[in-house]
Amino acid sequence: MISRASRSPIAEWWWTVDRTLLSLALVLLMGGVVLSLAASPPVAERLGLPSHHFTVRHAFYLPFAVLLMIGVSFLSSRHIRRISAFMLVAGIIALIAVLFVGIEIKGSRRWLFIAGMSLQPSEFVKPAFVVITAWLFAEGARRPDIPGRLLATVLLLIIAALLIAEPDLGQTILVFAVWGALFFLAGVPPLLVAGLSGVSLVGFFAAYKTFPHVAGRIDRFLDPSSGDTFQVDTALQSFHRGGWSGTGPGEGIMKRVLPDSHTDFVFAVVAEEFGIILCLVIVLLFAAIVGRALVQAFRRNSAFERMAISGLATLIGIQAFINMGVNLQLLPAKGMTLPFISYGGSALLSAAITMGFLLALSRRRPDQHVTVVPRALAIDPI
Repeated sequence: MISRASRSPIAEWWWTVDRTLLSLALVLLMGGVVLSLAASPPVAERLGLPSHHFTVRHAFYLPFAVLLMIGVSFLSSRHIRRISAFMLVAGIIALIAVLFVGIEIKGSRRWLFIAGMSLQPSEFVKPAFVVITAWLFAEGARRPDIPGRLLATVLLLIIAALLIAEPDLGQTILVFAVWGALFFLAGVPPLLVAGLSGVSLVGFFAAYKTFPHVAGRIDRFLDPSSGDTFQVDTALQSFHRGGWSGTGPGEGIMKRVLPDSHTDFVFAVVAEEFGIILCLVIVLLFAAIVGRALVQAFRRNSAFERMAISGLATLIGIQAFINMGVNLQLLPAKGMTLPFISYGGSALLSAAITMGFLLALSRRRPDQHVTVVPRALAIDPI
């Protein structure tokens, strides 16, 4: 038992960190290994690998993810900003490198092959982008001589252009959505928000007209008879077969033919083997993380911390929503992992960093008030 009287760094961390957020993240991380055991063996066998190849690799990354999340949560706000700036610069360089020397898989260049391991730079760019964008908005509001909104917009366009070039429409949409949420929280006029929303719609229409794979996915979503919808149809069948209680661990059959059952469609495997009840539990866990984080955000006195916490929570929530929506055929198919649960070293470590940032920024401060800050007062000095 850690005493409240102790002044050690661990004691100080334990009594200031949001243990509810920490517990929710750990539950999802641990659950991800169990669900990987259910979802990944058929994929490994189809690729000629040992049955538990992906499960072992997922379990290998898990302790590093937990240690990374907890280690990052010890940092101060200033250290979070500095690390994010370094990550963002390194990530942009890596995104540029991907276009020239990246590994091409299914028509997209999203991975770098380093020291025998594949790395997806966009996963690490996302949390850093959120933190730096929040800082730019907050700093621009605090100091009128700094064009914070303009710099945040330029940064968005750079990241979006690199993601579209891969191409990775799913991550592009996610980045735009989180940036839009931060833009709204920065206290900009609603008319300007509406105008930028219109510009975004024009951009998506341009992507539809420019990229055949984007047009194909949207067309198949609107009219399933217009093309191959095997993955999403198989995922939806998993929900029908599983019902409320599921067929039982290891008893699913749809995962045997579902190509990405361990990554983009792990939620469908959960539905078939463990039932809709567990799916609802997972939805509630993500909702609890987002809700708890937003409560913490509006307790902050710092505009940067408020926006950064809100942005990181939005990042987790929207990514989970997109993954689940695709599995349920509520959204057009796109490559998007389920945070903390889907297989993938880059995705798992990125989720750990995101949660670590969230835990660090939401730790109790001596000057923290417990009253909710109205949106009209959303800009305060850092």
